[in-house]
Amino acid sequence: MSAVRGQRGFSLIEVIAALLLLAIAFTALMRVAGGAIDLTRRAAQRSEAAMWARSLLDSAFVIEPLQAGTRTGRFDPRYRWQLQVTPWNPGGKPAANPPLQLYRLDLDVRWREGNHEQDAHFSTLRAGMPANPGGGGR
Repeated sequence: MSAVRGQRGFSLIEVIAALLLLAIAFTALMRVAGGAIDLTRRAAQRSEAAMWARSLLDSAFVIEPLQAGTRTGRFDPRYRWQLQVTPWNPGGKPAANPPLQLYRLDLDVRWREGNHEQDAHFSTLRAGMPANPGGGGR
């Protein structure tokens, strides 16, 4: 009979305390998982914006000549863009009659996520014929 007396189980209070601790830990884990899912979704949106931007910057002015100015458009119903093209001169001074002109392409991609406007900025340089080439003829 002493063997029965030495065995002891969990009380109701201990079981409730253990379940309460488990519920608190599970709630914290779900918040962390929800935050990770949100960060993953935002990273996917930024990656998509970068993909669209690369596509536009790679194909911009391939067929037509580079021209300074601003252009706007949409990639799809969600993402829209604005491209600013400006002549770029290292050192700030334009060279006299350059054979090629560098242009800076600044691309802003915008999209809406819930109630917040998101944006990403991309910039590159592209060489092209000068807008007013000097030395026009013989």
